[in-house]
Amino acid sequence: MHPSLKCQGKFSLNWTYLNAIASGVSAIDLGGLALRNRHDAHQFVREYGFDIDNPHACEVIAGAHGEALDFICTHFLAPAQAALVPPEVRMPDDPLDLLVFASLHGNEQVESRRMWSCAVLKVMHGIFYIDNNLKLRYFNTIRQQVFASLDEVIHEDDGQFYLSDGEICLPLLHFDRKNNKSRASILLKLLQKAAYLAADIFDHLGVRLIFNTRFECLLALRTLQRAHLISVTNVDSQRTRNTLLDMEAAKEVFTQYRCMLEAADGYPAELLEKMDAELMEISSPQTRADNPHSGAGFNSIQVTVRKMIHLPPDDPAASGPDYDVGFFFEYEIQLMDKASHDRTLEGPASHDAYKKRQVETARLRVLGRDLVRYLETQPPTQLASAS
Repeated sequence: MHPSLKCQGKFSLNWTYLNAIASGVSAIDLGGLALRNRHDAHQFVREYGFDIDNPHACEVIAGAHGEALDFICTHFLAPAQAALVPPEVRMPDDPLDLLVFASLHGNEQVESRRMWSCAVLKVMHGIFYIDNNLKLRYFNTIRQQVFASLDEVIHEDDGQFYLSDGEICLPLLHFDRKNNKSRASILLKLLQKAAYLAADIFDHLGVRLIFNTRFECLLALRTLQRAHLISVTNVDSQRTRNTLLDMEAAKEVFTQYRCMLEAADGYPAELLEKMDAELMEISSPQTRADNPHSGAGFNSIQVTVRKMIHLPPDDPAASGPDYDVGFFFEYEIQLMDKASHDRTLEGPASHDAYKKRQVETARLRVLGRDLVRYLETQPPTQLASAS
């Protein structure tokens, strides 16, 4: 072997592709791959993790292709637009063909195959991450252990829910438990996130606790802290979001009314409402909301909590030399007051508006600007004939 820069073809660099690798550009934001032929595609798939010579691997890939195509047609295309997907992309003779198609530039037909192949491959990539995420495989165990802890502090009495650490007891207006995100919801969230990894979905499980006032949300935070469900050691500080409470203003109001709270007979609902009114007068807007899809007027305290999950002892993966094997799983606890929750029912802060913005972002990232522009230029008559 001797040092050499001799190439079989033209000596060139794919600047777009190499820049993406060196600069950390997400794969979902690329408009193509950089594979020269089917041999390259075979090596790509092998290093990705699939033995293309294994019939089972081919079945898995084919299943992901079908699911990805159906997802695109269902979520990102009008019914007539689905017919515009080239037949070679819809039903490839070999799954490796899509990788080659996604790497080629040329005439209009070649460009169309590249754009559609890229779109399908991006969604397939998300599907593979979901199917190979070990935490999701143990989801039933995770759900059982997470909600077992929450059930120790959330109680029901004659249809009314309460949050209690065994000392103070706060009445809940609503208690929403998220048992799991649907597969389509997980995939949609992956496709609109910059990181594009299933491990970065933190709201598979969670609870939303809704109280009458913002001060009760603060007291709920105290209750969860005293019950040790939330502590400085198990909170993901990078994902803490507080758009509900100005803590300095809340401290000022609480200090003023603390003695009255202690002396109150029964539950001081009216006093808490009065404190809330004064809090709103002196509060500064809380704007640490990094989610670009959250609408104006969405206010909450969102805490991502890490919990150590222990595998069942009869699971082969649970055997360890000294102790049972586990892993950390992150779930969300969200606190809201009634006024903030009411704004989520309609308007820009509503969940429907939030999901619509998510779909719009994911559609543009998956299809790419060129394909979106192409779809916008197709006249209705041509779409009708294509279908």
